[in-house]
Amino acid sequence: MSEGDTDTKEAKTSFRSIKAFNFFSYGTIAVYSTFFALYLQSIGITPLKIGALMAGGPIVSLIANPLWGYLSDRTRNIRLILIMMLVGNLVVMQLVFLSHSYTLIFGCMIAFFFFQMPLFSQSNSLILNSIEGTRHKFGAFRLWGSLGWAVLAVITGPILGQIGIDRLSLVYSLMMLVAIGFAFTLPRGASPKTAVEVNYRRMLGNRAFLAFLVIGLLISIPNSMNTTFIGLYMADLGGHTDLIGWSAFLSSIFEIPVFLLLDRYLTKNARTMISCLILVSLLYALRWFLMAGAGDAVQIIFIQTLHCLTFGAFYYIGTQLTALIVPAELRASGQAVYALTWGGLSGIAAGFLGGYLFEQKGPETIYWAGTGMALLGIAGFSLLYVYMRMTAAKETNRKISF
Repeated sequence: MSEGDTDTKEAKTSFRSIKAFNFFSYGTIAVYSTFFALYLQSIGITPLKIGALMAGGPIVSLIANPLWGYLSDRTRNIRLILIMMLVGNLVVMQLVFLSHSYTLIFGCMIAFFFFQMPLFSQSNSLILNSIEGTRHKFGAFRLWGSLGWAVLAVITGPILGQIGIDRLSLVYSLMMLVAIGFAFTLPRGASPKTAVEVNYRRMLGNRAFLAFLVIGLLISIPNSMNTTFIGLYMADLGGHTDLIGWSAFLSSIFEIPVFLLLDRYLTKNARTMISCLILVSLLYALRWFLMAGAGDAVQIIFIQTLHCLTFGAFYYIGTQLTALIVPAELRASGQAVYALTWGGLSGIAAGFLGGYLFEQKGPETIYWAGTGMALLGIAGFSLLYVYMRMTAAKETNRKISF
C-alpha cells in the first residue's frame, strides 16, 4: 500500500481545503493585479502615479514579510496568520475603493501591501509543512492557485465589461469573502519542529542563497513591471477588459502542467535547480523581447503563454530551492525572505522605474529594459553555478584528504 493510501480522512479533508483556498486566494489577487491599474486610470490617476502607488506598498513589505514569517514560526499556526492577512486585506481595500483621493488611496495601499505581500509565501509554507513526510508534492497543490488565477481573471473580464470597471470593488470583495471562508477550514500548518528564534544572519550567511536572492531580484523587476502595466499596455493597443482577462488566463492556465512536470522530474539538488534557472532566464529574455515588439493586444495574449515557463518555473524552483537551503524550523521565515526580494524589493523598483518608462519613454521601453535585466540574470546564474560546482569540488577534496 502506498503512503498516499494511508492518508486519514482528516488529512484528505485538509488537502482539499488547501486546494480550494489556493484557488480562491490566488484568483482574488489575480482580479486585483489584472484590473486594478485600469480602475485607477478610470478615476483619473496617471501611469506615473500608478507606478509610484505600486512601489509605495512594497516598501512596507520589507517589514511585513519578515514580521509575518516570524509570527508564523513563533505561533506555529499559519492558518491564523493567513486569516488575519486576508481580513486585513479585505477591510483596507474597501477604503481604497471608497476614495478618489490619491493621497488617501496611497496611504491605504501601504496598509494593503502589509497584509497582501506575505500571503503567498505563507500559504507556500503551509503547503510544505502539511505535506512533510507524505508522498504529496508541492506542485499538485500550487497548481490550484494557477487555476484560480486563470479562471477567475477570465470570468471577471467580460463581467467588468458589462457592469463597468467602477464595480471592481464588488467582484473583488465577494471573491475575498469566499477565500476567507475556506481559510477557516485549513490545517494549522505548524512547522515540523518547535519554533526557534529566527536568525537572519545565519540564513543569509549562506553565500549561494544570498546570491540567488540578488540575481533573482534582477529577474523579478521586469516581471513586476509587466504585472503592473500590462493592462495599460494592452489598452493602449486597443485591448478591452475581456482581452485583458484572457491574457491573465493564458498566462496562468499552462502553469499547471509545468508544476506537475517539475513535481515529477525536478531533482532536489541545488546545482540542478540553478542550471534550470539559467534556462528560465533565457526564456524571460525571449518573452520581454517579443513583448517589446508586439503590434496589437492579441499578440500580447499569445506571448503571455510564456508566463508558465518563466514565472511558473522560477516561482516553483525558487520556492523549492529556498526550502532545500533553509532549515525546516525556519521555513516560513525563509519563504518570507524569498518573497521579500521577489515581491517587495522588485515591486519598489518596478513601480518607480516602470511608471517613469511607461509615461516618459513609452510602454515598449519597459520590455527592452526587461530583456537587458534577463540577460544579466543569465550571466549571474551561470557564475553562481560555477561557484557552487567549485565549492562542491573543494568539499569533496577535503573529505578525501581526511
